[in-house]
Amino acid sequence: MLPTPSPSRPKTPEESASVSASIGVVDAVVLGIVEGLTEFLPVSSTGHLKITEGILGIDVGDKSVVGFTAVIQVGAIAAVLVYFFKDIARIVGAWFGGLTHKERRAERDYKFAWWVVFATVPIVVVGLAMKPLIDGPLASLWVVAGSLIAGSAVMWYAESSSGGSNRARRRGEAEVTFKDAMWVGSSQILALLFPGFSRSGATISTALIRGLDRVAATRLSFFLSIPALTGAGLYELKDATGGDTSLVALAVGTVVSFVVAYASVAWLLKFVSKHTINGFAVYRIIVAIALMGMLASGYLDA
Repeated sequence: MLPTPSPSRPKTPEESASVSASIGVVDAVVLGIVEGLTEFLPVSSTGHLKITEGILGIDVGDKSVVGFTAVIQVGAIAAVLVYFFKDIARIVGAWFGGLTHKERRAERDYKFAWWVVFATVPIVVVGLAMKPLIDGPLASLWVVAGSLIAGSAVMWYAESSSGGSNRARRRGEAEVTFKDAMWVGSSQILALLFPGFSRSGATISTALIRGLDRVAATRLSFFLSIPALTGAGLYELKDATGGDTSLVALAVGTVVSFVVAYASVAWLLKFVSKHTINGFAVYRIIVAIALMGMLASGYLDA
């Protein structure tokens, strides 16, 4: 059970002035770096962004701030599109080819394109249905802290389970099935409802539990992130330009996110080919403990 923060007293004018919905260019650079580093690493980009915004004195609950963080995710997604351009072009080409030529519908790439579409439906439905809850009570930093720990437990289990064990015969990317895609795609709901759980952590862990090897699990996580995060960014665009945040700051944050995320994607694929994800689980627990300390001491507001 998550700790329940004590009722907060009304803020003084001086305290209220220290919390702003405005995101300047320097703030945008910092948030862009955080987003790019954490979006695809299994450490929770949402959790790290909320913590960073709190430290910077930015109102994490303001609509324009929520929108800003969603839009700069598009920069990270663009990095995936560029990094996997050849694969994506091949898959999209097979999909369009299958729509017009029946004989091409037997191709694996055509089927995989549809799997990505179908696997994205659950998170879209839940996201639209649960938006008031997601933007309200579940946005608490106490939830982030608890989710960081819960996600770490899942990641550790994924590595120690028969599906994730080095002793087990794990399946490669060519052996990914429709059921794998649906399970992994649906696991994104955990990160949507519980910021701090980590979308990449949930998807990679689920893929490992399903018996995929780490590289296949990570690549599948990347492909499934494209429609989910792109859709979220476009949906929140109308709010991202609200408040006092300028289009320049939004553009800077997005570009920085793209550059850093591209490097992160390349590094992660190399890392998981030789290492487990247990190190990330330990790091997340350390962050969760630090976050709880800052919340309990009043340094950060939930």
